[in-house]
Amino acid sequence: MDTLKYSSDALFILLGAILVFAMHAGFAFLELGTVRRKNQVNALVKILMDFCISTIAYFFIGYSIAYGVDFFASAQTLSAKSGYELVKFFFLLTFAAAVPAIISGGIAERARFGPQLIATFILVGFIYPFFEGVAWNNHYGIQDWLTHHFGFAFHDFAGSVVVHAVGGWIALPAVLLLGARHGRYTRDGLITAHPPSNIPFLALGAWILAIGWFGFNVMSAQTLDKINGLVALNSLMAMVGGTLTAWWIGRNDPGFVYNGPLAGLVAVCAGSDVMHPLGALVVGGVAGVLFVVMFTQVQNRWKIDDVLGVWPLHGLCGTWGGIAAGIFGLPSLGGLGGVSLMSQLIGTSLGIIIALIGGAVVYGILKRVVGIRLDQEEEYMGADLAIHKISATPD
Repeated sequence: MDTLKYSSDALFILLGAILVFAMHAGFAFLELGTVRRKNQVNALVKILMDFCISTIAYFFIGYSIAYGVDFFASAQTLSAKSGYELVKFFFLLTFAAAVPAIISGGIAERARFGPQLIATFILVGFIYPFFEGVAWNNHYGIQDWLTHHFGFAFHDFAGSVVVHAVGGWIALPAVLLLGARHGRYTRDGLITAHPPSNIPFLALGAWILAIGWFGFNVMSAQTLDKINGLVALNSLMAMVGGTLTAWWIGRNDPGFVYNGPLAGLVAVCAGSDVMHPLGALVVGGVAGVLFVVMFTQVQNRWKIDDVLGVWPLHGLCGTWGGIAAGIFGLPSLGGLGGVSLMSQLIGTSLGIIIALIGGAVVYGILKRVVGIRLDQEEEYMGADLAIHKISATPD
């Protein structure tokens, strides 16, 4: 029976890892469809390389920081329990690698390739697993302190804060340090539109992400005996809520429509295991509005050139998700309980602080030492030709 349990759990989490791994194709096509044609190849290559660098960083450094586990043992030892611990690493790696994939969309079209790979290694090897260990492995006694003072620990079932808010808030200083794309904002205050280059690819990316998200959320149970259909339905309801409100407030703009489900899914991750489906619908709906309003504010009022809107989508919607788990997870609002609003506020704030400091330090040092931005001629030429010496289409 033990062998059957281990093998079933290994298969369960492996399927989750495969689904989340597939989401990285979604990140790639979402970025490809959003950026201008001269930067499409760069989007595809960057996401794949970020994943590979993340694997090396997380395997040798990050996983050990987060969980105190390394893989410097014999293959016989590693394959114990049907190799469950190995596929668990694969599953959690796909989460870790989502952080540079998120950042990639914000810094698109003007970031140098090599320095970004260095940033990926540092962020996945050190910054991300530091907070991951705090939130998911009770490092430094912070969760115990929250439980003692507020009744419950910080709850983030599938990473609204640990993955999405951290990725989005790391991206913010990176975007600010890079500056806007040349010509995006004119001296007389006008804004030059850079519409998506390929709506079908943008939509394909969003669909791949949305489908993979059910592995992201449901398989966060990590063992078969802990699976619960509530997580799946809550994910669905939040996705629908985010889509409908983004469609409504975004006035039928397809870019907003296809980012709406992602906003809802980002927000529901934290509390997907404790909310009522109606609560998840509200959480997703609020996230859809939050994304559209803040994307417009960031781009048009504050003139921050966050190309894919990763700070509003992941940073702010992830923050909302962390807080919302402490509201809609309460029994008084139909939830299962086991959450504290104060713990959610403190845990979410801690993730934001770590992300902001980590992002500012990593990208600040890289900017000073090696430079992080393409020169003006390379940017005008496009990252495809400047970096990869080939364009997405022969014409």
